[in-house]
Amino acid sequence: MVAIPSIVVVGLIWLPALSSVVLSFTRWNGIGNLSAHDFVGLTNYRNIATNYPPFWPAMTHNLIWLLVMFFVATPAGMFLAVLLDKEIRGTRVYQMALYMPVVLSLALIGFIWQLIFSQQNGLLNAVTGSTIDWFGDQRYNLWAALVATSWRQVGYIMLLYLAGLKAVDHSLREAAAIDGCTESKAFFRVIFPVMRPINVIILVVTFIESLRAFDLVWIINRGRNGLELIATLVTQNVVGEASRIGFGSALATVMLLISSGFIVIYLRVVMKGDR
Repeated sequence: MVAIPSIVVVGLIWLPALSSVVLSFTRWNGIGNLSAHDFVGLTNYRNIATNYPPFWPAMTHNLIWLLVMFFVATPAGMFLAVLLDKEIRGTRVYQMALYMPVVLSLALIGFIWQLIFSQQNGLLNAVTGSTIDWFGDQRYNLWAALVATSWRQVGYIMLLYLAGLKAVDHSLREAAAIDGCTESKAFFRVIFPVMRPINVIILVVTFIESLRAFDLVWIINRGRNGLELIATLVTQNVVGEASRIGFGSALATVMLLISSGFIVIYLRVVMKGDR
């Protein structure tokens, strides 16, 4: 029963990932067979760190992306989950409205926010009277993209926390109330620690989603002019005009190594909880 899914995972995920690691030590451009002359050792990694200007801005943008998702979108999603957990009137409608952005395609989300952030006919400029090019000006386009992404991420986090809150034993809330805890103290001192597995999953998901952020910025301007991210640099090098498969694979390997750190932490927490 497990063999076929395992073979599919190995064939579609692990083999391409390991192939990228091998190709990261080459200067192969995708044309012709890979020969011994194409292997260049750590040259691609050295060039990425010292001779590739978009790399460090992309790392900075990914870090900003992570911080905004962690300190803005995640608390907002958690706050909404707590409100909806109270079974207020119309809670199903609110859940559907807040979760709707998660199921929309990135192309549609980009179109929706284009209506808001457009310099000429956008809602934001029409209301504020400004003439800012929110998606074109590199002083603002990263923050505009983060607003659009947070709009989508909040619904996802809300749903995860709502599922966690529904699973918490009601006797814990009652015991906290008997001990004189206010609602906020009961949440942060009793409920929040109980949801530790959900918190770990959200932490890992937020980190990985931030690292592989790609779709929206690619739709906006293909990850250029202030919207450089690691994932867009990989795409530009692997499938762009340059077609530098080895160099792009080295960038992908950097992403893989960073992601693996958090995956290892997640697995350690999960395995520790199972003991």
